[in-house]
Amino acid sequence: MPDHIPAPDSDLLRLRDVMRQFADERDWNQFHTPKNLAMALSVEASELLEHYQWLRSGEDAELDDRQRTGIRHELADVLLYLVRLADKSGVDLYRAALEKMELNRLKYPVGLAHGSARKYTEYGN
Repeated sequence: MPDHIPAPDSDLLRLRDVMRQFADERDWNQFHTPKNLAMALSVEASELLEHYQWLRSGEDAELDDRQRTGIRHELADVLLYLVRLADKSGVDLYRAALEKMELNRLKYPVGLAHGSARKYTEYGN
């Protein structure tokens, strides 16, 4: 992350603390290993996909209230496991995201990437 961008006292940190307390109260830290959390994150991401399966595009107009609720809940599960995994792995998620965005800016310069879905390796020289 660029040094000129301060890390805020963010909602992610507050959510991390809520997750820590939740796990502590239930004695779940023994189960919250990085491997187990990564696996759980993958499972939740797959459950999110189920709500879009067989839809033409997944745009809002195709969704009913039940699907929207399910999507909201699965997105929350993905976020919760991601925050917990970052915590257990010692990753500052906010800084990591900004660092990755900077790398993406370099890989996908506007002049080459604008309006294109091609991967950066397909740009050629």
